Amino acid sequence: MIKNGSVVSFEYVLSDENGKLIESTKGKEPVIYTHGQQQIAPALEKELSGMEVNEEKNIRLSPEEAFGPVDPNGFKEVSKKDIPAEDLKVGTTLHVRGRSGEELDLRIHEIKEETVVLDLNHPLAGKTLNFAIKVLNIQPGSSEGLN
Repeated sequence: MIKNGSVVSFEYVLSDENGKLIESTKGKEPVIYTHGQQQIAPALEKELSGMEVNEEKNIRLSPEEAFGPVDPNGFKEVSKKDIPAEDLKVGTTLHVRGRSGEELDLRIHEIKEETVVLDLNHPLAGKTLNFAIKVLNIQPGSSEGLN
């Protein structure tokens, strides 16, 4: 049974509120995390508590429980000249390096006459997410029984 300290592996199919597939780990590498260590979304971790190997569960996370609402301050307007011409299309994801070297994914939200509006929000911000989860393995961890 999943409890604090358990090392858990699970597979999932992730879809949006309309049932559109976003991502799936079926047939790929499963997610592996240590329960209680805040390595996955807290609401998802709470739903996994107490599950057993081979147990399946459908979990619905609100935007607030997942990646948060869309932040209106998460948009930035830049000169069109700063974007490669071949990428100038609404919805295009640009992969850039931040000031401290981290990789960022920015999406083109709007194209104006002289500028481009970039969306810096997480791609799943503002979305209700549906997870179809199957627990594949549970290993006792070193901190089990401490909580």
